[in-house]
Amino acid sequence: MSMLNFGFDDFDESRNEDRLKDLAASFEHSGGTDYFDSDTLEDIATFYYEQSRFDDALRVIDRVLDAQPFSSDGWMRRGILLNNLGRHKEALDAYERTLALNPADLETLVNRGITLDSLDRPEEAIESYQEALLLDPNSDEALFNKGVTLERLNRLNEAIDTFEACADANPEHPEVWYELGFCYDRANNTEKAIEAYDRHLDVDPYSHDAWYNRGIVLNRAGKYVDAVSSYDMALVISEDFASAYYNRGNAQANLGMLDEAIESYKRVLELEGNDAATSYNVALAYEEKREYRKAIKYFEQAIEADDAYSEAWYGLGCCFDALERYDEALVFFNRAVVLSPNTSDFWYAKGDCAYNLRRIGEAVSAYRTVVRLKPEHREAWLDFAETLYEARRPEEALDAYRRALELKSDCASTYFRQAKAFLALGRLEDALRSIKMSFSLDPLQREGMPDAYPELNADPRVRMALGL
Repeated sequence: MSMLNFGFDDFDESRNEDRLKDLAASFEHSGGTDYFDSDTLEDIATFYYEQSRFDDALRVIDRVLDAQPFSSDGWMRRGILLNNLGRHKEALDAYERTLALNPADLETLVNRGITLDSLDRPEEAIESYQEALLLDPNSDEALFNKGVTLERLNRLNEAIDTFEACADANPEHPEVWYELGFCYDRANNTEKAIEAYDRHLDVDPYSHDAWYNRGIVLNRAGKYVDAVSSYDMALVISEDFASAYYNRGNAQANLGMLDEAIESYKRVLELEGNDAATSYNVALAYEEKREYRKAIKYFEQAIEADDAYSEAWYGLGCCFDALERYDEALVFFNRAVVLSPNTSDFWYAKGDCAYNLRRIGEAVSAYRTVVRLKPEHREAWLDFAETLYEARRPEEALDAYRRALELKSDCASTYFRQAKAFLALGRLEDALRSIKMSFSLDPLQREGMPDAYPELNADPRVRMALGL
């Protein structure tokens, strides 16, 4: 939000700037005691305002009001200056003085609304905008600022309607299409959001924030090529825009442009120093390229920035696991599950790593946690069953196989593997039924008999029963 016009109607911007500087210097030199007519004081006040010297401008306006206490313009400008100085309650008093003198002052009603919003009195702000709209239903500034207040209240549909009315009143309004894009995005209306940002860019093609936000929406819509182009435009306009580099990296990674993504992320690190999320993303890209040692460096760098970053500990574990350095990998997976005990993927990786180290008890415990956290995870149930079988706990293994089959009842390989647990319990008939079921679902399972069940495969009666 910004205050409406401060400048006096007769202020001529083309007047000699040196003359204005001389007048301001004379005013300052005199300590405000010399006589200046009201027109000159108004020029000096506007000169200070345009230089953002609000305290000095306020001193001049107060001098005007001493001479003209019933000047509604003077009180309105005093309110604007006080608002810019963060003295919102005093600004509100000044606006009330203005409206007492001129109740139909549309600009003051809008400015009062802006100040009320700054005081966290949004409903009163909306009432003030409504009063302005009764005077002029097409006031683009009243509509725009009302929309901003509604947006802050998360009343998105009302905000969108109000911003659209503002756009109808003034399609060239510098900010309305930007706010519409933001609201549509929050309302998950991707196409409308992109259209609104495009309209904003027609008005202000050098708005790096609009190009950036447009990229965010396009990326979320899966239009990664267009998103990269949008981020590129933001970066042409603002070459040190770290967030644009970061999100361009995300879009490039989504396109499989890993080298380009790495370059984007590294630029963020150059601009902002080490950042856990950025270093982590560099590491992920290197890991996907199977450049594990480089990935390790950046996972470690992410942990330097945030030692509670569980995903980075997990990433380290995955890299060491890929390098078959399982002891080290398990240390990192253990750290990950301590930091994020409810993340099933971390437990699953720990289970696989422990299994590779033949630490069967740890693997069983990890897989048990996976299926507790994610009971629909069929592959985890299968690994849990296999590991329980190796731990010589066939009854529990059977329960796990059953759960896997409940999730996919036509999985031939599960029936085939389940037979081992039946055999371990001495339940030959159940084992044969399970193997038969696997053959009926997938005849290719027969090829695994010699390796998986050599004794059964060598028994003529079993072969006859199984149709081998």
